[in-house]
Amino acid sequence: MPPLGLSHIVLHASTLEEFDRVQSFYTTIGFELVEGKGSSDRVQWLKLNTTTDSPFTTDLSIKLSLINNTVSLPTRRPISPDEDWSLTENGIVLKTDDLSNIKTILETVGITYQKTADAIYALDPLNNVVIFCSEPGFASAAGIPASVATAADTTPKSPRKLGVLTSGGDAPGMNASVRAVVRYGLTKGCDVFAIYEGYQGLVDGGKCIRKMDWKSVRGWLSVGGTSIGTARCMPFKTREGRLRAAENLVKRGIDALIVCGGDGSLTGADVFRSEWGGLVEELKSQDRITAEEAETYKYLTIVGLVGSIDNDMSSTDITIGAVTSLHRICESVDSINTTAMSHSRAFVVEVMGRHCGWLALMAGIATGADFVFIPERPPPEDDWETVLCNVSQRHRQMGKRITVVIVAEGAIDKFLNPIKAEHIKDVLTDRLHLDTRVTTLGHTQRGGSPAAFDRILATIQSVEAVEAVLRSTPDTPSPLIGMSNNRVTSGPLMKAVELTHEVARAISEKNFARAMELRDPQFAEEFEAYNASTILDDASRILPEHQRLRIAILHMGAPAGGMNAATRTAVRGALNRGHTPIAVYNGFPGLVRGSLEKLSWISVDGWTSHGGSELGTNRHVPGVDVDMGMVAYQIQKNNIQALMIVGGFEAFAALTKLDEAREKYPSLNIPVCLIPATVSNNVPGTDYSLGSDTSLNAIVEACDAIVQSARSSRRRVFVVEVQGGKSGYLAVEAGLATGANTIYIPEEGISLSRLQSDVRHLTALYNDDDAHKSEGRIILRTEGVSDTYTTEVISNIIKDEGKGIFDSRTAVLGHIQQGGTPSPMDRIRATRLAMRAIQFMEDHSIAALNKAHEEGTPAPVEICSGDESIAVVGITGVDVTFRSVKELLPVTDMKNRKPKAAWWFEHRPLVDLLSGRGLFSGHN
Repeated sequence: MPPLGLSHIVLHASTLEEFDRVQSFYTTIGFELVEGKGSSDRVQWLKLNTTTDSPFTTDLSIKLSLINNTVSLPTRRPISPDEDWSLTENGIVLKTDDLSNIKTILETVGITYQKTADAIYALDPLNNVVIFCSEPGFASAAGIPASVATAADTTPKSPRKLGVLTSGGDAPGMNASVRAVVRYGLTKGCDVFAIYEGYQGLVDGGKCIRKMDWKSVRGWLSVGGTSIGTARCMPFKTREGRLRAAENLVKRGIDALIVCGGDGSLTGADVFRSEWGGLVEELKSQDRITAEEAETYKYLTIVGLVGSIDNDMSSTDITIGAVTSLHRICESVDSINTTAMSHSRAFVVEVMGRHCGWLALMAGIATGADFVFIPERPPPEDDWETVLCNVSQRHRQMGKRITVVIVAEGAIDKFLNPIKAEHIKDVLTDRLHLDTRVTTLGHTQRGGSPAAFDRILATIQSVEAVEAVLRSTPDTPSPLIGMSNNRVTSGPLMKAVELTHEVARAISEKNFARAMELRDPQFAEEFEAYNASTILDDASRILPEHQRLRIAILHMGAPAGGMNAATRTAVRGALNRGHTPIAVYNGFPGLVRGSLEKLSWISVDGWTSHGGSELGTNRHVPGVDVDMGMVAYQIQKNNIQALMIVGGFEAFAALTKLDEAREKYPSLNIPVCLIPATVSNNVPGTDYSLGSDTSLNAIVEACDAIVQSARSSRRRVFVVEVQGGKSGYLAVEAGLATGANTIYIPEEGISLSRLQSDVRHLTALYNDDDAHKSEGRIILRTEGVSDTYTTEVISNIIKDEGKGIFDSRTAVLGHIQQGGTPSPMDRIRATRLAMRAIQFMEDHSIAALNKAHEEGTPAPVEICSGDESIAVVGITGVDVTFRSVKELLPVTDMKNRKPKAAWWFEHRPLVDLLSGRGLFSGHN
């Protein structure tokens, strides 16, 4: 049945020709003629086909009537093809699960349409806008015109009232979370309340519970900590305290809470929910609430978001705030490295992590620390002090001037005795006579503006939290919103808390293997990668001589953060296995010229924090810009037995050319792998390319400064051009992270009607602003979106159409997006991928090398020729994957230089939604 009690929509045609055209239009898009039911020559009923074979899920009927000329119809304003049809006040909305099929149908029959990220708009012969959408994100998304829906809903439901609070230790990204809850909640028709000062505000009530509007959270994305406060609350731990909290919620009509905090805060919320029924009954019995209030608010919904810098919650791969905290640690250790280098000192750096070593381990990987101590995996030796000294001394003997040890505050030895920074200092000073200092980073790890990763994570998780509230039932267990396999997840909150507590229990029982299992999936792998590339350089991992390879490492394409980190790890991982790593300078042209050099352990020291490309890079593709015969000649001449390429889409194109040339050139039949590295994140076979996170943070930092300038100038809009080629990844993710008002990406293109729509939206926002407190705003434009609508042209159009209400400026970020210090996430991904790349090359060479050894012959020129031996080493979800060129070509758009599918595109609608698209009238 159609919603809101409407049985059908009535459409009127004034001529027989118009009647036939309307009937033809609707049958073409999926309606079926209904015989009987009052159908006649002047009336035709149509019903939307919603069978299993149909792309539609809306149950809707239309009554089409032919009226005589004496009947007066309301005058309808003609809708021009140049207008933005998404801005019309009325529309017939048809929900579908297959927009691509609808697009094909319309194109086949020649019906003009307009397309946005999440909807297709067409005009019927009566000038009605028909909206095909996958999600009901419109005022009329029930399948009926908005004006009819408004008139028909004579018994509107009260809006859902939900509260949001932050509790426990503050974490960067909490403000982004509150912002998203407030704004997305408002778009869903909810009343949203912020509970200030955490659970204390819940107990105190009054001004601590404040209704939020759109402007309440303006500018919060870039602010660290939590602007609604957090506090320890002993009263909430008592029955009377929770009774007062329940009373405050009931009196405000709030029956749902979204709580952002650690495991203690989330446990308290679930306990509150479990007691809710009893608390309400007690309040009623004490006449503190009415019987009607008790009945109305007899259930409480709780949804959990994990805000914790330690990343110590089970059932989620990452928590809000952890990555920003890692940024603060790496910035500090990078700075310490320079002073330590000057004096040849040792530094012991203590970081947070009482029961979780995530921060310490990831910081160790990202900064190239000499040793790391974490609670989950203590040193297996009884005498860990000697092991530490041996590693530190060995690194010094190989040429290092500095020694850096990172220790989690909860680090222990195998006997559960604490390992403290001061004790480590004494060991290094007394045994190795190193000038050693201790630095305890403390609360600097919690501070500062959130990194791009945390802003995006908090935003998309908080949107899901609101959805979880709206779909909850009294029987639904309290959900925890997490992240798994690069997807937002929702699972039982208390199960996650129990698993988190189990980690501490496993550690206390010395079951360290179990403690490692309970961490996120890549934790153990990254721990092993760190050990293999840093600690185990003592010949313990070396291969038999006949299995050792000569591995060439080559950079290609534009520079990207993480290229050098990947090279460092590959070199040290290769040396620890007995391989010979060989640098190829300046890409394939350098290979042809013979610009090769063996790399040593010390030659790549410090490269984790180096931006750009230490080997040099260019875009020359073998077989296109470089002679393939010379490439093959140099590979054979220099006895290169495996090739690791670090680069972007040009490197993928090179991979395809090398694969094609294998039949002609035997020396190309060696293991070849590509580690994706490009700011555009457009290499197929991976969710993330090295450099993309560094670039996002550069964009976010620049845009924060631009917004500050625009705000100072009041009514100013900046059009910011970002890189990306034909991929909109940077614009979409940066749009979420910076709060951009809209974005222009190649996947959608730009039209004049779209620009008109954006100007109307900006006008509406500025008219709604306080005249004395107008905001600066930004729009992001991908460089490759249009040759016609350049950044300058768009800015000029906005300035002219603003008619004095606002002006516009441009900012082209350019190559700052490629440079600078690589982000911790890019360094960590580089380390993980490089270690797996070494393993990939070993796996695809061992059979041929073993065979030659057994036969007593030299290693062959042709080591492997299978399709799977030339592949992209990428990250899919949480897994490292190896996908061959032949497997990836069918899913790659070679013309536009990107994969055909993009996991990040589902974030696109949130950019416009959270900027208030359609929520402001535009009137003063």
